Amino acid sequence: MISELNRLVDLVEERLADDLDVPAVARELATTEDHLRRMFSALSGMPLSEYVRRRRMTVAASDLVGGADLLTVAIRYGYGSTEAFARAFRSVHAAGPADVRRDGGPLRSQPILRFRLTVEGNTPMDTRIVDKPAFRLVGHAVRVPLVHEGPNPHIQRHVASLAPEDHARLKELSDVEPAGILAVSADVDPDRAEGTELTYLHGVAVGGDAPDDLDVIEVPAGTWVVFRTHGRYPQALQQAWADAATQWFPANPWRWASGPEIVAVLERAEDLSTATTELWLPVEPAQSRP
Repeated sequence: MISELNRLVDLVEERLADDLDVPAVARELATTEDHLRRMFSALSGMPLSEYVRRRRMTVAASDLVGGADLLTVAIRYGYGSTEAFARAFRSVHAAGPADVRRDGGPLRSQPILRFRLTVEGNTPMDTRIVDKPAFRLVGHAVRVPLVHEGPNPHIQRHVASLAPEDHARLKELSDVEPAGILAVSADVDPDRAEGTELTYLHGVAVGGDAPDDLDVIEVPAGTWVVFRTHGRYPQALQQAWADAATQWFPANPWRWASGPEIVAVLERAEDLSTATTELWLPVEPAQSRP
């Protein structure tokens, strides 16, 4: 995966003045757009779209300092007006094009990324691979913004709004693995940018029909990697998400597939300060195997 990400960075530079066709790049690299975006975001710490924007504005600043016409530079990097270009420029450099042209700065340049493999993994990861037939996730869904660190207050409010009988009813419906009450994230933006919206479902997995008054996510048959974690909640769980992208996927012949991401809480402290959890992520072979 490291070589594919470095090739992606090279293609960004080659096509900096054009709209990057990420699906076509993914096909060229024999992977999927979702996996490519997820891995880039996890390993670089920023969405691919943000990296492209920063690189464009870095090179554009050099063009302006070199005396290029503002409208010409704006059009070169895909902006229909100098005003739109100036807003994007200021969001990166915290200074307008005129300031940079006059004073030569200040500039906040984005270096070209280069991904390298480092030796880590001295702590074993507790994982298993599960093949599952099609099933349904049923429960109570809401749209919430993505929060990378700490509890998500929007999810907390949603769960707190449910009556005790709602939770009891869900537990009775659970009849397939992953068992028990589940925290489900669906429709997650592949770039995983902070604040982007996703569908959160507080529910359970069922093998048969779902009640008409509950929200339903249909899950096709497929393969899952399951990470078991124990420790502070939700910090240990959030670290498992990061370790999956930065350690497990680069070291294993699987790629992140489209589909919901599921968290099952197996054991928990009364105040939920610590918990044993399972993180279920959909996967597919990184390449066709005989």
